[in-house]
This record gives sequence, C-alpha cells and structure tokens, in this order.
Amino acid sequence: MKIRPLIGVAIAASLALAACGGSDSASDTTMPTAAEGIDLAAAGCPATIGIQTDWFPEAEHGNLYNLVGPGYTLDAKALTVTGDLVSGGKTTGVKVQVRAGGPAIGYGRPIAAMYEKPEEILLGFVGTDEAVSQSTAKPSMAVAAPFNINPQIIMWDPTNNPGVKTIADLKEPGVKVRYFQDADYMKYLIQSGQLDAKQTDDTYDGSPAAFIASGGKDAQQGFGTAEPYAYKNMFKDWMKDVAYQYVHDAGWTAYAQSLAAIPANLEKYDSCLTALVPVIQQAMVDYVASPDAANAIIIDAVTTYNQDWTYTAGQADAAVAQMQADKLVANSPDGTLGSFDLDRVTKFIETATPVYTATGAVLKEGLAAEDIVTNKYINKSITLK
Repeated sequence: MKIRPLIGVAIAASLALAACGGSDSASDTTMPTAAEGIDLAAAGCPATIGIQTDWFPEAEHGNLYNLVGPGYTLDAKALTVTGDLVSGGKTTGVKVQVRAGGPAIGYGRPIAAMYEKPEEILLGFVGTDEAVSQSTAKPSMAVAAPFNINPQIIMWDPTNNPGVKTIADLKEPGVKVRYFQDADYMKYLIQSGQLDAKQTDDTYDGSPAAFIASGGKDAQQGFGTAEPYAYKNMFKDWMKDVAYQYVHDAGWTAYAQSLAAIPANLEKYDSCLTALVPVIQQAMVDYVASPDAANAIIIDAVTTYNQDWTYTAGQADAAVAQMQADKLVANSPDGTLGSFDLDRVTKFIETATPVYTATGAVLKEGLAAEDIVTNKYINKSITLK
C-alpha cells in the first residue's frame, strides 16, 4: 500500500497502473429535479463543471464528492466521477465532474491540466505556494480555500526520538528525513535552518517500507489525515503511534488544495463563480457534518478505478475526524469557511519569494496576495459551527 504524495508536486514514482478499458459504473438511484433551489445553469455555468484534483479520490476531496448527486457515473478509463451537481439535496441545473489527479494526469500538476483543457476544467487544486511559483508561467486565481491548514506533516517515531517535539528538533541529532522530490516546503525548511540539507533524502515513494525498516529511526513526510491512522491501524509491522508536526506550524503557511481558475475562465465564468463558490463552501460544511454519502462515492470510485491505490471507509472516517480535531478545516479569522486571510497570504509571499528565487524561478514583479487569491465570490454567512 502506498500513501499519497505532497499536494501539487509532480513525482517520479512509478505505479503499476491496471488496465481499465472503457467500462462505466453508475450508482443505483436517480436524483429528482427540485422544484426550487440554486440554478447554476441560469448563472452562466457550463453544463458540466469540471474540477481537477491532485490525486485519487480520498476524504481530503470530500467536499467535492459531496456535490455529486445520486445517479452518478464512474469512468474507469478517464478516472472521473460525473453526476448532477446538488446542493442541499437539490439539483442545480448542471453536472459536476470530479477528475482524479496523480497518475491520471501523468503526475502533472492540476494547473497544467487546467491550461491544457480550459473548456473541460473550470476549477482545479492550486496551493498558494504553487500560485506564487507559477505567477508568471501559469497564473491562476484561487476562489475558495476548503483547507485552512495544509495537512502536510513531517512524522517520526516518538520512542526512537523522545526529545523531538518539532521538525526543527530533528536537525541536531541528524535524523534522516525522507520526502518526495521537489517538495517546496523542504526547500523552505532547509533555507530557514530548521533542517540540514545533508540529512534530507528525496527518495520517498509513498511506501512505508523504508520507515519501518529503519525501526523508526528515520523521519518522513506524510499527511496528518492519513499516515498517523494508517501506521497505527493498517501496517502490521508497525501498529503504533507516530508523532508529527504540520509544515504549516513550521512556517510554510500555504493554503493547500485551494480551488482556482485560470484567468480566461475567471473572466468568462464570473457570474457562475458568484453562484458556485457558496455552493462549494456549503458542501464542505455539509461534508464534515455528515460525510457518509460522499465517502461512499469515494470508496466506489477507488474500487471501480482499480488502480494501485486502496482506500477504506476507516481511513475516510479517520481523515474527517482529524480534519476537525487538528482544525485543518476551520473558519478563517473573519469567521467564514473558505475565505482567504490576505495578511497571511501576504506574509507567505514574503516567506516563499527567497525560496523560489534561489531556484531560479521567475515570479511576477510586485506579486501581491490579490494577484493569486480572491474573496470576491465567498459568501461570508457560511461558517463552520
């Protein structure tokens, strides 16, 4: 079993992809047309709203699958879920298509897929860090932030490393830290002096084998919503707790899995986004309150896709619980779920700029928070209670 890679990072790991053919699968029931409700078609939305994710279906994408009504179709070749876009149990006059990422798009970034297929993909995952690094090459505008805190962690065995409480504590004893190649947060951890470059190892491929083989003497990247549960409950050669710190708490405060549009679609579908973004905000509120329906779609999709990716109901339930326990999904300082804290984005740009300029990246001159995120479409009355 492998665990998903860093959000937005194109990885070199090779997975054995099963042949899918062109078979489709559909859920059993059909959503009746609501007499009243939100009309996204009248708001100028496309007939099918395509949303590009960065990995196979999982609970971190639960708000998107919560948009999918009964009677959905699974495409085991294209790795997509398509169905009526619903809100509050009512249809909205359009369909939604949630597209798998990772191997499904050749390990490319969602933003690249958005530029390649602008007619098919309205929104895609673009983290604040990627928006900064691509501000010249592939500019984008994020319109909603389902995650307030990036789930990315560095984890370690507390028994082997009893004095380690933070990522920075791994530096003095020289603990090896495995991570996926080209992780931007790792560049920051090294540049900020929290880790030494010589103790880092970019050969992590998602497998637990190296961590377990080291007896827990090494550290590695992970997700707070995934690895802690998997190592304690699923990996028979481990079956105990790991300790961890979120990279957010180490200073890399990028918003993760933010939903963004490319400039052309932002202009073309302005009225659509005004109606759609609050629907997406509400979907996250509804998902964390009652995740079973969306999680069932996620498990159905993973099973139908039949790739080198497994996901269980236990993992999904644990992920939702962790999102709430660690306040990964939480209201912004303004009390709204899904809005961006512009001061935080401004400070992040200041943090990230030297990291990217050191690699030769060309950033937009005078880059400001308003260049990469907007609260224009956010409904401030939607909050997580």
